[in-house]
Amino acid sequence: MTQIPRSALILGLAGVLPFAWGALTMVSPWAANFAASTLGPRFAGPYVQLFYGAVILSFMSGVLWGFATKAEGGQAATGYGLSVLPALWAFFMTGGGPVSAGIYLIFGFLGLLALDFAFWRWGLAPDWWMKLRVLLTVLVLACLAVGVVL
Repeated sequence: MTQIPRSALILGLAGVLPFAWGALTMVSPWAANFAASTLGPRFAGPYVQLFYGAVILSFMSGVLWGFATKAEGGQAATGYGLSVLPALWAFFMTGGGPVSAGIYLIFGFLGLLALDFAFWRWGLAPDWWMKLRVLLTVLVLACLAVGVVL
């Protein structure tokens, strides 16, 4: 497996920050108060994680769609069909309360990782893709777990 490009790694890790911030505001009263008073309540607690998680699942649908453009015939059709699943999952499954929405996001990110693996195995994703996606998924799941457990 080749090394993850530095820019992809840095931007990927930066993309985890809203999940980490949400987790921090759930365990730190100071951070929660700061977020609520300075940024607004939408940027504190599980709310930032849930909204951002839905955005990221939708974004990743676009990434998978881009990978599907490298395929041909039936594999392309399958790739396009699979690529929309994370966005649809986010749309239909995150409307409940914060705990159930968090659980559904966890399953959504696990499903996304399975799709990442499929596209990678088909040779549509870069060689380093799974190394990056496993790292980011583990970090995101850890942050979402804070919201589900607390």
